[in-house]
Amino acid sequence: MVYVIAYLKAHAGRGDDVVALAAPLVEATRKEAGCVSYDLYRKPTEPDTLVFVENWKDRAAVDAHFAEPHLKAFQAAMADVLADARIEVVHPERIEVI
Repeated sequence: MVYVIAYLKAHAGRGDDVVALAAPLVEATRKEAGCVSYDLYRKPTEPDTLVFVENWKDRAAVDAHFAEPHLKAFQAAMADVLADARIEVVHPERIEVI
């Protein structure tokens, strides 16, 4: 198993935009081969702070996800919405920060 944790910090007042733009991404990603789980959470006390928690069969499935058009469309839409982002890929033997 490989886990991906993507921390997103939207510009002030833009958390709702992230949630709305992420809905099609979440739906499409959950149908991808190798996706075990894919969820978006929002920090209740900081509505502009969100985190994707993902579980994948293996690194190849993660790589395939990174190439999907629905992820690329989400990333493009986030260009003006996000103030900061950090992605951690957690392997059994190491943690990558990308």
